[in-house]
Amino acid sequence: MGEDRAAATVGAVEQLAERYRSLVEHTPDGICVHERGVVVYVNPATVRLLAADSADEVIGRPLTDFVHPASIPGMLERISHLNTKGAASDPTEMTLIRSDGALIQVETVSVLTAWHDHLAYQVVIHDLTAQRLAEAAQRRAEQHFTTVVSQLEEGVVVIDPEGRIESINPAAKRIFGTEDIDDADVLGQVIQSLPLILLDANAQPLPPTRHPIARTLATGETITGYIFGVDRVDGQRRWLSGSSRLLNPGDPDSSAVSSFADITEFRASRRQLEYQATHDSLTGLANRSLILSQLAAALASSEDLPVSTVLFIDLDGFKAINDTLGHAIGDTVLQIVAQRLQRALRADDLVGRLGGDEFLVLLSGMSRHTDIDTLVSRLRSTMAEPIIARGHRIEVNASIGVTPLTLNDARTPEAVLHDADLAMYRAKPTGHREGTVTKSRRPNSTHAS
Repeated sequence: MGEDRAAATVGAVEQLAERYRSLVEHTPDGICVHERGVVVYVNPATVRLLAADSADEVIGRPLTDFVHPASIPGMLERISHLNTKGAASDPTEMTLIRSDGALIQVETVSVLTAWHDHLAYQVVIHDLTAQRLAEAAQRRAEQHFTTVVSQLEEGVVVIDPEGRIESINPAAKRIFGTEDIDDADVLGQVIQSLPLILLDANAQPLPPTRHPIARTLATGETITGYIFGVDRVDGQRRWLSGSSRLLNPGDPDSSAVSSFADITEFRASRRQLEYQATHDSLTGLANRSLILSQLAAALASSEDLPVSTVLFIDLDGFKAINDTLGHAIGDTVLQIVAQRLQRALRADDLVGRLGGDEFLVLLSGMSRHTDIDTLVSRLRSTMAEPIIARGHRIEVNASIGVTPLTLNDARTPEAVLHDADLAMYRAKPTGHREGTVTKSRRPNSTHAS
């Protein structure tokens, strides 16, 4: 029985040794054993690592033949501390010299182990070539990214999950007006520490916690096409079109990147175009399109009456001014009339020019009959004041037609305009009744004298 147990033990040991040899022979890491500074064993991976033709080319040679001189002192220092069987050094990077003279970076761990009934050093060698290539590629990619981002006209800011600035490119600093602040004084700071005020699309203060990038950090949501503004320390206001997304979408602790373009000039140009499309180029008053749009909105209102009365104003005898004094003076007269109308009316009233010498006024809010009479009288008096244009004294009278609006008024804007136009023509001077004011009459409306 004892012999059987001994045989079984020997068999188990042999099986374990065979498995170990198989593992060593097939592992992708190099295994080298050296005794008293001489290589006594290398596995196939080490042969490949050292670019040798066979193990015989390595075995029997001093270990230092394959170690770069700069790495030898550190290697000797590490193994000098391995005094007991099984003791291992810390993983350490070092440089080896291949058979072809090329250098290779590796990470090694030395273990004091039994080798043929005496102690030797077994070294596990991990080739760092692929890792170094990957790191170099990453550095190149990061450098490329940094170079590209630094050259962008678009601002780019990376914000960490705590709301601190991780990076900011030159364009962002230029847009924010913070070019003179060193990056060291910006990185790691929260956005509100910068000398600027964030604004929402309506020019109201925008707390950083309500900025879209805060939502991206909280939810991982990508947000594009939002508009926000910044009031800079130099007094400028810049409008920006931005987007925000996670830097690493698969990472729940990812930072977020906000990119934005300066659209201040575009926004101003668009507003200028919108203004030009809705205002008369000569007088600056609302044009026919804007007047009809505002009138349509008032007629569509069912809860209140934003426009109570429409005044149609026509200048009497204006054609004669153009014919006798020229269109340049006629234009001056129209500009002065427009200014007088705006000064005579409230800020909430809309004054517009339909074209030629025809003007339209939308009176806001509720108006009493006596108020309208007083207003029309004041307007006629204001318009009748002499105008001095290029040395000419010009007197202009106006005919004013009035039509009131009612709640649930069923007319179209064009119909209201037509009624006011008719009222104006009834007010045109006939004989001694020059400048008489009349009002159009609608069913169930009050006729004002």
